[in-house]
Parts: sequence; structure tokens; C-alpha cells
Amino acid sequence: MRTPELKARFQTLVDEHKKILFKICRSYCRSADEREDLAQEIIVQLWRSFPSFDQRARFSTWMYRVALNVAISFVRREQTRTRHVLSDDERVLEAIDEREAPSADLQRLHALIDELAPLNKALVLLYLDGNSAQDIADVLGITVTNVATKLGRLKQTLARGFAPTTPDPGANDGSR
Repeated sequence: MRTPELKARFQTLVDEHKKILFKICRSYCRSADEREDLAQEIIVQLWRSFPSFDQRARFSTWMYRVALNVAISFVRREQTRTRHVLSDDERVLEAIDEREAPSADLQRLHALIDELAPLNKALVLLYLDGNSAQDIADVLGITVTNVATKLGRLKQTLARGFAPTTPDPGANDGSR
């Protein structure tokens, strides 16, 4: 049975960690409508799973695990989704804040992250959010060594995406 106290506690925790929700939705969906749909699905799954939340773990770690699993499933799913509504309380959907205009570098980083496979995308998001290798391993269910190896490769991939392109010296630029 869900008590008002449980709902209030859930709302407080989601409010405290809403940036996680924003980052995941922004990284897995391009359109505002898709981000809103994904946010709603994540919140519904968080609410459904909340009674099983083990309070020995950090809420943010648990939230990442649930949210990333939902996001990956959301992206893979091609069929029409049934929309779920948690309640009449619109505060839950206030977790997505699109008022800040990202810089050109941040837009480029988002574009590069968007091209990554779902697991790599999740790994980069967790890393950029300042999570330790152990926390990332716990969220994604992989070893710390695997996290370090994948992060090293992903850093190189992202760095190449920011490297300036140099013109081919043999190319004809039409300046004769």
C-alpha cells in the first residue's frame, strides 16, 4: 500500500536527483515530446520499483540503473507505447528543465554521445556526472576493469570527435 508519506519521500528524492533524469532523457531522445515520454516512463518505473529500493545503496545509483534500463528499452522499442500517468500531481514532470541553451561544445558533445551504442552512452553519462568507476560498474552490472577499459576507449573516440579537421594537402581547393 502506498502511503502519502511514501509518495512525498519519493517526490523529494526525485526532485533532489532530477538532473539525472534530464541527462538521460536529453541523451537518449532528441525531440521534446520523446524526452517527455521517456521521463514519464522512467518516473513510472521508479515509482513501481521504489518499494524494492535498498536504502543501503545511494538513491542516485539506483535511479541511474532504473532510468538507464528504461531509456535503453525505450529507444529499442519501435511499437507504439502505452502512456502511463502516475497521478494528477504535475510536479513529477517538472524534472525536465530545458531553459538552458547549451554551448556549441556541449552541443557537439551531445551529438557525439548520441552516436554511441546504448551501453557506451550510459557509461559516458555516468562518468560525466562524476560517478566513480565502482559506482558505474554497480549501475551497469559490469566490472570496474571493464569500466576503465571502455572509458579509455570512449575518451579517445570523443576526443577524435573534437579534433580539428585538417584539409588534405593533395586536394584541389580551386585557388589556381
